[in-house]
Order: sequence, then C-alpha cells, then structure tokens
Amino acid sequence: MNWLLARQIRPFVKLAALASLLLNVAMLAPALYMLQVFDRVFASGSIETLVMLGIPVLVMLVLGYCMDAARGRTLAAAGRRVESTLAPEALATQLADSAAGGTRDDDALRDVSQLRRLLAGPGVVALFDAPWIPIYLLLITCMHPLLGGIAALGALGLLGLGLFTEYATRRRTELATGAARESQRHTDALLRNAESVVAMGMTPAAILDWRQRCDAQHGAQEELADTTARLGAVARMSRQFLQVLALAAGAWLVIGREASPGIMVAATILLGRALQPVELLIAGWKAMIEARAAWDRLEARHLRLRVPKLALPAPKGRLEVERLTYAFSPRRAPLLRGVSLTVFAGESLGLVGPSASGKTTLLRLLLGIRQAQAGTVRLDGADISRWDRDSLGRAIGYVPQEVELFSGTIGANIARLQKPDPAAVVQAARLAQAHELILGMADGYDTEIGERGCLLSGGQRQRIALARALYGDPRLLILDEPNANLDDDGDAALAAALVELKARGVTVVIVSHKRSLISKLDRIAVLRDGKIDGFGPSSLMLARLADPRFAATPRVVAFPGAEPAQVSA
Repeated sequence: MNWLLARQIRPFVKLAALASLLLNVAMLAPALYMLQVFDRVFASGSIETLVMLGIPVLVMLVLGYCMDAARGRTLAAAGRRVESTLAPEALATQLADSAAGGTRDDDALRDVSQLRRLLAGPGVVALFDAPWIPIYLLLITCMHPLLGGIAALGALGLLGLGLFTEYATRRRTELATGAARESQRHTDALLRNAESVVAMGMTPAAILDWRQRCDAQHGAQEELADTTARLGAVARMSRQFLQVLALAAGAWLVIGREASPGIMVAATILLGRALQPVELLIAGWKAMIEARAAWDRLEARHLRLRVPKLALPAPKGRLEVERLTYAFSPRRAPLLRGVSLTVFAGESLGLVGPSASGKTTLLRLLLGIRQAQAGTVRLDGADISRWDRDSLGRAIGYVPQEVELFSGTIGANIARLQKPDPAAVVQAARLAQAHELILGMADGYDTEIGERGCLLSGGQRQRIALARALYGDPRLLILDEPNANLDDDGDAALAAALVELKARGVTVVIVSHKRSLISKLDRIAVLRDGKIDGFGPSSLMLARLADPRFAATPRVVAFPGAEPAQVSA
C-alpha cells in the first residue's frame, strides 16, 4: 500500500514543496524591509527610499499569498487523491470481510478520511516549513551571534516540548479514538436492532448502556483535550516569550552599539517565522497521532488491491465441490468436513438438513465469499477463487436468507445498483414471476421502496430479490430459503420460475425446508454434522427422508445415477 499511496501523491508533494520554497523566500521580505527602514529610511528621512523599498515588498507579499493559497489547494487535492485511491479499496475490503462473516463497520473509511483531513491540516503545512528553520536561524546568527544563540535554544526548547507532547498525548489519543469508535459501533448495533429493542421494552436499558459508553468516551476525549490545550498554550506563550527575549536582547545590543535597531526588529520577525512551524506541529500533533494510528490500521487490514484477472469464458454452470473443509476459526471444530458433490450445468440441487448443519455456510463457499481451509470449489472446472470477482458476480444470482434491498426504486434494485436497462429489468422480473406484482404497485418499476425496502412486505422483498438475482441472465443461481416469507401465490410463482430456469439451462442450488419446493428439484443432498449424509434424485431422497430409520441412523446414501464425484464418503 505504501508504493500505491506514494505514487499517487508524489506530484502533489513536489508542487507543495515548490510553493513552500517560494513562500518562504517571499516571507523574508518583511524582515529585510524592516531592517532597511530602521537603518536607512530613519537615518535619511527619504520618503522616496521608503516608497521604493515598499514596492518590492508588496510584490513579494502578493507572491507569498499566491504560494500559500496554491499550497493549501495542492494539499487539499492530495487529500482527495488519497481518499479516491484508498477509499474504494477500503470499501471493497470491508464488503469482502463482511460477506465472509467479519465485523460490519466503516472504520477503514473513517481512517481514510482521517488521512485526507491530515493532508489539509496545519501539521503537514508545518512539515513543509520546518526545513526552513535552520535557514532562518542562520540569518539571525549572521545578524548577531547572541540573537542566533537565543533563537537556536528557543527552537530546541520548542522541539523538546513537541516531543513531550507526543509522549503525553499518544496513549490518551488512542484511548479516546478507541472509545469513540466503540461507542459508534454500539449505536449502529442498536439502530440495526431497533425493532427488537422497542418491541421487547429494552429501550431504557439500551439508553442506559449507551449513556455509560458515551460518558467513557467523553471522559477520554476531555482528558485528551485538556492535555492538548495545556501543552498548546505552553507552546504559544513560549514563542511569545522568546520573541520578547530576543527583542530585549536586541535592544541591549543597540544600547551597547553592538547592533542597529534594524537588526533588532528584523531578527525578532525572523525568529517568529522560524518558531511558527514548531508551534503548528505541537498544535496539530493530536491529528498527526490519529492519522498515524489510522495508517497503521489500514496497513493491518491488508487492503485488497483489485488487480484485474484474466477473463475466463462465460460459465455454463457446472459446479464441483472437492473435499471441502471449513471452520470459523482454528480454535473451533470444522463446520464442514470433506464435503464433495457435483451439480451439472442446468441441474437443480436442494440442500436440506437440521439447523447448524452448515447449509448456509456451504452456499457462501460456493459463492466464493468465504475461503475454505481445505478443498476446492470449481465453476466450469476453474477454482472459484481464480475468477475475476466482477465477471463472476455477473454470472451468479444470489438470494440470501435475510433479504437486503437498497433505498431507491424497484427498477434500480433489480438492476444491481447499475444504470437500469429497462428491457433487462423487465425480463428479470418476468423470469422471477414478479412482473405483475410490480405493475400492481403505485409507480410500477419506479416505486420507491424506502430504506432497506421498509415499504414492502417480506414476501415482496423476496420476490424482488429473486428478480435482482436473475438480472443479466446468470448461469448459476443460489437461493437460501427463498420462500421463507412467501404466501401460496409466491410459492407458485417461485415454482414457475424454477421451471423456466430449468428450460434455460440455469444451474440452481437451493436451501429450503419446504417439501413442496424441494420435490421440484432434480437432486437432493442431505447435510448432517458437516458431512453429506445422503445424495440422490429428489423423489427417492424424499422417500428416504420420510423413513424414520434414515433420520435416526445417519449414513451416506447414494442412488443410481449419482456419480462417485457427486457423493461424499
């Protein structure tokens, strides 16, 4: 990730460095102007000299303004480039992690935003000005060694204060940031489960728990803010004290005729300019610590750089599972153990079995959104992990147990968040037997469905999700309890859709507990204790499942027509 970010922002860094060079050259002008005014204009009393000195200073100040503004815009553009480069990778990684059963949060996107804000903040500006501190100190020393010594000691003192600030605030910053993120995640969890919280009278307890978390967060943030404010105030007052000290020392030198009044004033101005970056670094230290922590978290996430893979031919739908073993973690027993089966292109397979037998997990492995510890899933002979994710997604239709739709119109949801192709949308809806249902709504395909489809019933959401799964004519359709919320009409529509899919040669894998649906499929596989416990034609398997002896004595059952690769021993 380092090389990716460096390549993206290198042009902006070079441009900002050039702007800083011209800006700092321009900022030498006021000090030199004061030196000439005190030493030449006051002595000569010439208004013409004053005007002629003022013209180049005015030009330099205009140049400084332009360079300061250009640097600010350049760093802001660098921040936007960082966000546009890392945010899609962060979101893609989080989507993949969430689909694979990881935590659902937007911490990575927050971290990317933190980096963007840092680049436009005072801390980075101070870093571009910091290399000029020795030059300012050298110019002050050339004016008088005593003034140079005061400036150097002051700069070292402020630098030490900056290091102490980093030491004193790092731990507090990490605690405050962690508390804020934990509080936000808890709030998101409450909102996701709002229906259950309100229905079961959990609101008072939820609010109490939320307030306790907020109090802990605010306490950590107030402690950090107090420490940062104190150290920032010390830095500002120290800078003012050093300028007063330098002015006093300059006045003493003037009285002793060891320096001119112009040197006294110019050295004071240069000292203020030299110490300003150190003060800004101290003020922006909190943001820099947070950005560094954000960068470390992003590196720890191992953002998946989406490198295009060699495009494979559009799949026909042959699905092969070879001795698949999967566990949620190394410390837990495998949920699936040595599962093997084959589904030919155009066939339909039903997965049945008791709860927690691994049916939904097997579907996610077939989709390639989880990775097995051992074994392989192949689509048309190619390991599913070798497929380009985007092209694979277009060839697959999926309806999960918990249907999630997006706010917007029915047509936009069916089109998979792409610009809707009206003909393809209608075709998918017809294939899902949902066309008439949609036309019966207020605005047809332009009907707004609300956040997460809240304006639709559970059955309507499932039928629209099936249409979305069929958008683009996929060759593999995977359905997890697709009729859980369907009424009799919905069941009939799903059955008709399966008949049409069979005619089109689409491979279908379904998890369902409804005999009426399973009986219409070509084959049935029984999952029990993480293994294939039976496999064969649906009619024979349903008869076998109805036998109490089969249910009481798990064993592998193969029927005529099942090839050896189709059955797990």
